[in-house]
Amino acid sequence: MTTPPLPRRLLAEGIGTALLVTTVVGSGIMAQQLSPDDVGLQLLQNSTATVLGLSVLILVLGPVSGAHFNPVVTLAAWFLGRRDGSGPTATEGMAYAVTQVVGGIAGCVLANLMFAVPTALSTTDRATGPHLLAEVVATAGLVGLIFGLLRAGRKAVVAPAVGAYIGAAYWFTSSTSFANPAVTVGRIFSDTFAGIAPVSAPGFVLAQVVGAAIGVAAVLALFPTPRESTPIAVPDEPTSTAEAAG
Repeated sequence: MTTPPLPRRLLAEGIGTALLVTTVVGSGIMAQQLSPDDVGLQLLQNSTATVLGLSVLILVLGPVSGAHFNPVVTLAAWFLGRRDGSGPTATEGMAYAVTQVVGGIAGCVLANLMFAVPTALSTTDRATGPHLLAEVVATAGLVGLIFGLLRAGRKAVVAPAVGAYIGAAYWFTSSTSFANPAVTVGRIFSDTFAGIAPVSAPGFVLAQVVGAAIGVAAVLALFPTPRESTPIAVPDEPTSTAEAAG
């Protein structure tokens, strides 16, 4: 499959990241309104919407940009593909990352507007030791999952697997698995259930970068040789009605 031109890929990354953050923040606001006295139920509602929304976004936009929606995923794609040219170039990677961050902020503002919530800096301080460790674990698992599947030649299952992993990580990490610098920055701009205080964001981003490095190291140890060329994380496109049906 021919790689689409960079402007189209950036458009897909911007839209995808924006809609991902809209899903996270919007469902968090809705959960807070529907279940104001039950934080556990709020988390269940928030995580369910995120699982479904993220999986759909990867399936729809994966064939265009690879559906990274995440600067550390783009960084890992560049690092793992730099020798054989299967990943983005350094310039493309930087353009991806900037677009993802801008998209994340725009998605948060959109969620606020839909629920008539003021766009304001969050006051939710999350930067504790356990939370930062959780971000390392969550991000390492995410990067390991994506590129492990790609190197094993199983890119068709990336979308549901990533959705399932993030849904699980909402519950097994104390940080609720941000695992994404663009999402972290975007969530600064909503003082709601899903927000994160600006003072907490740098620690989260650093933990995510560390987690990504651990994830890449695990991929290289477990899958040293890719089974096939995997330039971007896209699902296989069905070639027939039978294949599309499974």
